[in-house]
Amino acid sequence: MQLYRDIVGAIALVVLILSLLTATHAWNCKEVKNIKNLMQIDAGQGHVVATDTNEIPYYLQRGFIQDEWIRIPGFVKHITVGPAGTWCVDRTDRIFKYLEGKWVHAEGFLKQVDAGGDQFIVGANMQNVPFCLKSSAAIGYKGPGSPLPWKQFPGSVKYYSCGPFGCWAVNKDESIIFMNLDRDCQYSGWSNIDGMLSMIEVATDGSVFGVNSVGDIYTRDGITAKKPKGTRWSHIPQKTAMKHVSFDQGRLWAISKSGITFSCTR
Repeated sequence: MQLYRDIVGAIALVVLILSLLTATHAWNCKEVKNIKNLMQIDAGQGHVVATDTNEIPYYLQRGFIQDEWIRIPGFVKHITVGPAGTWCVDRTDRIFKYLEGKWVHAEGFLKQVDAGGDQFIVGANMQNVPFCLKSSAAIGYKGPGSPLPWKQFPGSVKYYSCGPFGCWAVNKDESIIFMNLDRDCQYSGWSNIDGMLSMIEVATDGSVFGVNSVGDIYTRDGITAKKPKGTRWSHIPQKTAMKHVSFDQGRLWAISKSGITFSCTR
């Protein structure tokens, strides 16, 4: 009888482990063949923007038969889209907002910018100093003359992204940190999170994805409004090393270290 119970228990454990692995790792990824050599990609509120290794920016135009990547004027090294609109920074760290079909210069200097928060903007400068622009200023910016009260935060971050439940960042040592931040850039301070990542992105639904230095993709499990830091990291197996990810509306976008773009769904 005891042997029977042991066997049943072992079978139940195997079934449980397999079900968890299936639920966590069941991603179907396909190569996006009509865009090449992307460097960075960002998705938010149904929109997708990207920039390639020549710093040429694009947006994804949805089609009935095939999606098409449309070139955006200018040259940018990092581009973002979200509730605060479409923003970018160029190779000299100048900041721009996309308004009525053109880039409008905004005061300040950042090496990376994110528009995924509640209509506010965050970013990091070349010295890894984090900044925030409150929602009223980000949404209301129409060009020179509009106020831009950038607020500097303590700490050091090299990549910084926000969503509805908080902001996540990684520093130069690839440590992960979290902060609660509201529309007026009032913050709670940084909290350390387990794990190490080289970049991190927060989706407009609160999902968090990141890539480590060897190109592995991870997602944070258990994130809710009551548990904004989540519970643990889960690995998403891939056949190739990745360098950048973004997630929106059930679709994970990933760029490999060799410049191949993938579109992944569960």
